[in-house]
Amino acid sequence: MPSCSRVAVIGAGAAGLAAARELRREGHAPVVFERAAAVGGTWRYAAAEDAADPLGAGGAHSSLYASLRTNLPRESMGFLDFPFVAGRSSADPRRFPGHPEVLRYLEAFARRFDLLGLVRFETEVVSVRRSRDDGAGAAGWRVSYRSRRPDGGGGEPEEEVFDAVVVCNGHFTEPRVAAIAGVHCWPGKQMHSHSYRVPDPFRGQIERAEEDGSLVFQDGSKIKADVVLHCTGYKY
Repeated sequence: MPSCSRVAVIGAGAAGLAAARELRREGHAPVVFERAAAVGGTWRYAAAEDAADPLGAGGAHSSLYASLRTNLPRESMGFLDFPFVAGRSSADPRRFPGHPEVLRYLEAFARRFDLLGLVRFETEVVSVRRSRDDGAGAAGWRVSYRSRRPDGGGGEPEEEVFDAVVVCNGHFTEPRVAAIAGVHCWPGKQMHSHSYRVPDPFRGQIERAEEDGSLVFQDGSKIKADVVLHCTGYKY
């Protein structure tokens, strides 16, 4: 890259915020595109349990469920010069905190290093393509984006040219669903873990198991099951 480049950073989560800070420290001019209204990326909780498509993304970027806690100690998750420690103002001082504590940390990081002014919120990148200057022959990247209108809809696409692009929009937002013959005719409910948020919709459904391999539900229905897979986490 040139000594001072204009760089598009796609996403204002942990990776995007860190990239923007380092680019600016090296003398570049980053512009961060974030389709949400605030920083945090996948650490921004969104209630998606009523999504119209429980097997798809359901309009929610994050896969967080309400009771999720980190599976790493906070000491391992922080940036080197901005430790993720429990201070007197911490709402969740646990070593393995819940997701709101991680979001608070990322918001504090953005404020501490004055990154919020670099972010274009509610602006979604729709395409990135290579371009070349006909005159000087310098390579660039054409970034097309759409900003949300006041009425909630998408505005007309706009385009800008950048010297470089850093893609920081994550890779855990598009659910992978098993291809099972005939499953579209199956009468039961299907959903992907991406859409799971709280256990309440499932409370009181699985009544008993029987010796012939059947599972009996509280509404009186019964199915023959080959496997019961417990995806219920671990005891600390």
